[in-house]
Amino acid sequence: MDPSLLRLEPWTDVDLGLLRRINTPDMRAHVGGPESEERMLVRHRRYLDLVPSGIGCMYRIVLEPEGEAVGSVGYAERDWQGATVYEMGWNVLPGHQGRGIAAAAARAAVRAAARTARHPWLHAFPSVGHPASNAVCRKAGFTLLGETDFEFPPGRRMRSNDWRVALTADPA
Repeated sequence: MDPSLLRLEPWTDVDLGLLRRINTPDMRAHVGGPESEERMLVRHRRYLDLVPSGIGCMYRIVLEPEGEAVGSVGYAERDWQGATVYEMGWNVLPGHQGRGIAAAAARAAVRAAARTARHPWLHAFPSVGHPASNAVCRKAGFTLLGETDFEFPPGRRMRSNDWRVALTADPA
C-alpha cells in the first residue's frame, strides 16, 4: 500500500456509521462477536473521549483519492504487567482487506503515538488464531514477545500474542 494514498482522521460523531459496519460477526469473530447497540454506543463514546481525556486517539482510515473511510485504527492507555502502555487495535472493512491498508495505518498510528511522548511502548494483542492481524503486527514493525492470556472485550479471556513496538529511541 502506498502510504500517500492513506490518511488517518480523528474519530468524530460521523464515524458511528463506520463502527456499525465494523460491528459484524465476520469483523468481530476474533474479539467476542458483535456488540449490542448499547455496548457499541459506549465504545463510540469512549473513542470520542480518547483525545479530550489525553489517553489515546482513535482514527478512521481514509483512502485517497476517493476519500472513502475503510476502517479504523487507534491506541489507548492500559495497564500491562505493572506499567502503563499504549494498546493498539485496527479494523479494515472486508472489501479492502489484503491490500496492506491495516499495516500502513498501524505504522501511521504508531508514529502518532510516538509523538505524544507519553509512553515508551505500544502493544497489540491479536488472537493467536488470527493470522492476518498477527501479520499486520509483523509488517508494522512490532516484535513478538510471546503468547499471553488477555482480556478483551472486558469479561472475556482470549489467548493472544503480545506484540510490542518502541515509541522512543531508548525505551525504559
